[in-house]
Amino acid sequence: MRKYSPIFLILAVVTGLIGFTGLSFSGIEVVRVLFLIFADLLVISLLAKLIFPSEKLKLQHLKNN
Repeated sequence: MRKYSPIFLILAVVTGLIGFTGLSFSGIEVVRVLFLIFADLLVISLLAKLIFPSEKLKLQHLKNN
């Protein structure tokens, strides 16, 4: 989910431009709903990047006696 952030950003911008610039056609409501979905997915993926960083935890090795 975290690696899809740029894709969600592009899709949200494109659907936002199509849906809210005054164009009028029969499927405009669908485009506006898609904008909301892509914007929500963008926010979720950005929050996932902040909460769960991509760096893996470094484990310490224990010495066996």
